[in-house]
Amino acid sequence: MRKLLSLITTGLAAGALLLTGATYASAGAESDAAPSAAAAEAAEPYKVLIVGKTLGFRHSHIDDTTKAVIAMGEENGFTVDVWDPPIGRSPGQPDLTMDSTPFTSAEALSQYATIMFASPVDGTNNQDPARPRTLDDAELAAFQGYIRQGGGFVGLHAATDEMHAVPWFSELTGGSARFRNHPAQQQATMVVESPNHPSTTMLPKEWSRFDEWYNFTANPREDVHVLLTLDESTYDPGSGAMGTDHPISWCQNFEGGRSWYEGAGHVDSSYSDPLFLEHLLGGIEWTAGVAEGGGNCVTFPEVEEITADLSEGGNRNAKLGADVADALAAAEAAADEGDHAAAAHILKKAKGKAHGLQDETLVSKLADLVEWQDGLVDY
Repeated sequence: MRKLLSLITTGLAAGALLLTGATYASAGAESDAAPSAAAAEAAEPYKVLIVGKTLGFRHSHIDDTTKAVIAMGEENGFTVDVWDPPIGRSPGQPDLTMDSTPFTSAEALSQYATIMFASPVDGTNNQDPARPRTLDDAELAAFQGYIRQGGGFVGLHAATDEMHAVPWFSELTGGSARFRNHPAQQQATMVVESPNHPSTTMLPKEWSRFDEWYNFTANPREDVHVLLTLDESTYDPGSGAMGTDHPISWCQNFEGGRSWYEGAGHVDSSYSDPLFLEHLLGGIEWTAGVAEGGGNCVTFPEVEEITADLSEGGNRNAKLGADVADALAAAEAAADEGDHAAAAHILKKAKGKAHGLQDETLVSKLADLVEWQDGLVDY
């Protein structure tokens, strides 16, 4: 069971827990750690990389985030490396940062169970592909290889406001939902949509917070598993209002890896708020593979891709695949109508048929959908 974040009240905001670079920034040498999928086994120590490298606007919370996650790691079994060099007008974190980029290869990154981008804005909003960005081409290729080999990604706040000219990164952070604008900081209510995920089990159904609330260029719902939405009736969303469906936190299984994003977290006080930190810890642990549950961010389209491949041809397996696909469509329709009990019932039948296809991935994904829909009954 996760330890309570007891260090939060011991002067974290004042920097009392700032630890030396020698302890946490290990210069990016080759690690003997197993690849991330294995390194993230429950009850075993693992490593997290925080990226704060900033080429554009510098978020003040980056320092607070780093200190909070280091403290969190001490309490919950992981260590932290930091990539946040001083660049131009950005002070970075010279006492903590690694000496050189850790994004040298997928193999080098495999020492990390998950990698957090803590709002490292790079000023690429103009979509100019020649403008310097958080990761250059070689670093991006290393990161892509890491994700495709089962790595984890945690995106905080302005992680959707960088590498705008890199479609792959936009998809990783959340289905092409990019930062558009934000109104003045204010109190608003987030509504939990997926209550049994490791990052939401601790949250109230309606969570009121003071923060900076992003409007996005697109609604990511078709591509991701939405965890939290913003109730725009509780604040003034400004000119970029997204309407009744305004996702603000989400997760997904992406190209073999796991991705989790939280759009809140601009205000420094977030990183001395035990509830926000419990939520963030859940995202770290889920992407690192040490926490499971709530459907593991599976979506209906994700499973539909599997059934589409299985339902081709005229053999018995194709017929079974088509039957599962039909059941999946019926379950999705029931879920969209809010009848989660019916959706779960249909999915359980589909899972039974899927056993006949001897496709372990399909069976597992259907089980995740069942768990997700069961968790929404009477919620």
